[in-house]
Amino acid sequence: MGFEGDAAGGENLRDGVPITLLLIFIYAACGANFDFMAIANGMLRTPPVVKNLLIINCLVFLAEYMLPVNASNVLFTYGPLYFWAGGNFHIWQPLTYMFMHAGFAHLFSNMFALWMFGRSLEYEMGSRRFLIYYMACGIGAALIQLGVNWIEYAAAAGDPSVAPSLVYRYANASTIGASGAVFGLLLAFGVMHPNNVIMLLFPPIALKAKWFVIAYGVLELLAGIGPGSSGVAHFAHLGGMLFGWLLLRYWKKKGRIYY
Repeated sequence: MGFEGDAAGGENLRDGVPITLLLIFIYAACGANFDFMAIANGMLRTPPVVKNLLIINCLVFLAEYMLPVNASNVLFTYGPLYFWAGGNFHIWQPLTYMFMHAGFAHLFSNMFALWMFGRSLEYEMGSRRFLIYYMACGIGAALIQLGVNWIEYAAAAGDPSVAPSLVYRYANASTIGASGAVFGLLLAFGVMHPNNVIMLLFPPIALKAKWFVIAYGVLELLAGIGPGSSGVAHFAHLGGMLFGWLLLRYWKKKGRIYY
């Protein structure tokens, strides 16, 4: 029931938070300290949109691996974000791809980050605005990823020295994962709480959220333009951050959000 087989040899990209990110998400924000008083006062409760996003993602993941093979193949045929040149693209895929994941570590790292940053952001933005923001970041990430797919495919298809198998890979590229939206949440946290502290496990240092977001954005850019393929959609991550920043700026200009 592997994703590679269903993609028919295409280039499979996890729009996933690298597992190392899971190790550095020790949250030490001033507004949500993990102490006994915070637990007693309900500070760690999960608001409705974050809770339902967690449930939906987990249910879809269970469906990927527990449904009969034929049903699972349908899910992997129509759910991921496919590049249009391969003929498998459908208009709903910029939405559905963000609810699919390539494995438990992929799912867990994304959902942990959603829970960690999403709770405080939903309380601050309100549930409706938070949902709009999350979806906009995920869809924006998909649009950027499709643009990158198009550039790679056009460059390969126009170069006679490129092997046809590589052109085929680019034409059938596919992406799954919630981390385009999750990186939008990370950006929002850094913008709205720039001086709150995020504690890293490796290296063991404390960084203000604004510097952490900038540093991580730069690392994603360098990873995206670097040689080789890690199987991670770095530009989708950057796309989620870009669309998140644009939406926050728009809301601030309209006086709908303050930070």
